[in-house]
Amino acid sequence: MSMSLADARYHLKRIVGLIRRGLASLRTRGWRATLHRVGVHTRRQPPPQRAPLFFPEAAPFAPFAPFSVPASEQPRASIVIPVYNHCAHTLACLRALAAHPPAASCEILVVDDGSSDETATWMPQVQGLRYHLRERNGGFIAACNDGLRLSRGDYVVLLNNDTVPQPGWLDALLDTFARVPEAGLVGAQLLYPDGRLQESGGVVFDDGSCWSYGRFESPEDPRYASLRDADYCSGAALAVPRALFEQLGGLDARYAPAYYEDTDLAFKVRAAGRRVLVQPASRVVHDEGTSNGTDTGSGVKAYQVRNQQVFADKWRDALRRQLPVGSVPGPALLHRDQRQILVLDESMPHPDRDSASLRQVNLIRMLLAQGAHVVFVPTRGEHAGGATEALQAMGVEVWHAPFLGGIGSWLRDNGKRFAVVMMVRYHVANECLALVREFAPQARTVFDTVDLHYLRERRGAEVAGDASLLRGAERTRASELAIMAATDITLLVSAAEQEQLRVDAPQVRVELVSNLHEVAGHGLPYAQRHDLVFVGGFRHPPNLDAMQWFIGEVFPRIRVQLPDVRFHCIGADVPEAIQALAAACPGVIVHGYVPDVVPYMEQARLAVAPLRYGAGVKGKVNLSMAHGQPVVATSCGVEGMFLRDGQDVRVADEAQAFADAVVQLYADPVLWQRLSDNGLHNIARHFSMEAAQAAVTRVFFD
Repeated sequence: MSMSLADARYHLKRIVGLIRRGLASLRTRGWRATLHRVGVHTRRQPPPQRAPLFFPEAAPFAPFAPFSVPASEQPRASIVIPVYNHCAHTLACLRALAAHPPAASCEILVVDDGSSDETATWMPQVQGLRYHLRERNGGFIAACNDGLRLSRGDYVVLLNNDTVPQPGWLDALLDTFARVPEAGLVGAQLLYPDGRLQESGGVVFDDGSCWSYGRFESPEDPRYASLRDADYCSGAALAVPRALFEQLGGLDARYAPAYYEDTDLAFKVRAAGRRVLVQPASRVVHDEGTSNGTDTGSGVKAYQVRNQQVFADKWRDALRRQLPVGSVPGPALLHRDQRQILVLDESMPHPDRDSASLRQVNLIRMLLAQGAHVVFVPTRGEHAGGATEALQAMGVEVWHAPFLGGIGSWLRDNGKRFAVVMMVRYHVANECLALVREFAPQARTVFDTVDLHYLRERRGAEVAGDASLLRGAERTRASELAIMAATDITLLVSAAEQEQLRVDAPQVRVELVSNLHEVAGHGLPYAQRHDLVFVGGFRHPPNLDAMQWFIGEVFPRIRVQLPDVRFHCIGADVPEAIQALAAACPGVIVHGYVPDVVPYMEQARLAVAPLRYGAGVKGKVNLSMAHGQPVVATSCGVEGMFLRDGQDVRVADEAQAFADAVVQLYADPVLWQRLSDNGLHNIARHFSMEAAQAAVTRVFFD
């Protein structure tokens, strides 16, 4: 099958699925919301938009005028800039640092290796700068080692003077050490002044020669845009913990005056049991060749040729594990020693917006922690801004437009590298499974239901009393069960759904990987908490129905007994009907989307989950309990969550009973504390990442 036919087959299935889901959406959401969703699914995805490169207005050859740079007596990072002449470039680098100071405390050291230009005159006039003039010229390595000796920060950051660091570059480097405790060296992504990629980490071949990965390509290309292990990172911009740098003896003087010292440092870091990483979120423009030119036949640059042999002799045993010279590095080869796992979903996860996204991101974290290389492909092809960049900063290879063409052609080019392919939600699996079987026949196929869609649709149809919706739910059931039968493993989030499938599909292999939460612990105590809260996005029909019922029928009954209590309704895409209902009900505050809901988890006295239909496990309940916030819910809201009424949660299904349960719990500190404590225990036992570890290992690694 040609690539075009593979893509055509995928798009045909997708169009049929969109029509069917669109008709169902018309009945449950109305025409305005459905038209919006159709537009989202069918529009052409734009390329990612990153901030334009920053260059200081005075760079690089404006007359000198004194200025100040960031400085600290207790720096977290010491930025060491070795210089030998080229003072105008040094000033441009310093002005860039001054224009966008990092959030982290830092000191900047310029180590002058005996410059003969204006360096010695101008540098002492830069306020906050630590300027060190060496007694004699000793070359790049000697200057860097002097900087290491003079450094006071927890991290030493080597930075060439012919660079223009971009806003946020240093914080991105340092944040990587916090996120990846095994990191021993983190390098920046280097760019040419015209915006093309110069290097996103380096590759070392088995003869000691090197390859600047991604040179002349787009820095947005998914192959180069995510955190990953690198053979080495250029000394033009890299960070190392100072204690480790000192332990390793600094840069090896056998490479003096320069070249291969950064490659050697990376190999020493790995030999010490630490990781070498390139962080593309840290961007640095590098005017390559300013200091020593580009001619390897003369001058200092000639040491590059000599030092390759010096390096190869020193690291002969380690080089046997490197790619053979002549290889063309790409993701399949660079991650050859890792288990590569592909995740196919319709769009990027937004963990600040819905519980399914939070579960997915935490599952990806677990896969990464076990050493897997995770590739995420949103079938709509969108670059979702911060959501995409967050996964890339974790080390996930994320594909998007314009680099992602057709799903079929992408799978044809990449499918053979994956040990596991996980398809999220039944309609994505329906569109992609045949292509996965064709182009990745070796891969274990995993179907992540998120929840049993047919069960949720059936319950919604029963609440609405709509026979046509009930028939649609049965069609969904047939499709969902067919996908389960055709894939190797089905992931469920609820023990109740596990029981359902023992009846509906007893032959299917299922694993329970429920919602995944970190136990945050108790927020404020009972006496300091006030009000009620609900969290849930309104694109999800059960949430819309829940708020119509709660605001319309339940909350007015609560206000009769608790006239001062307020209800905080949080969730994206609030429809006009909810706004109108809230306006007519005193005490209801509709916040819409809130980027950080934690303050509401820690300060509101109770959460409510008044869901009259749905499926799966309710993340809103998990989220509250993870923060020690008791919950009043319906039977549907706590289904499959191992919760006991009166011990872990309060449960009620009728409007007056629900209101009474809220009022009782709101006024009873002893009951409140019992539910708070037991809710935390429930999360740790059933919904933490530790609780899911064995199942995740069975599904993705056994």
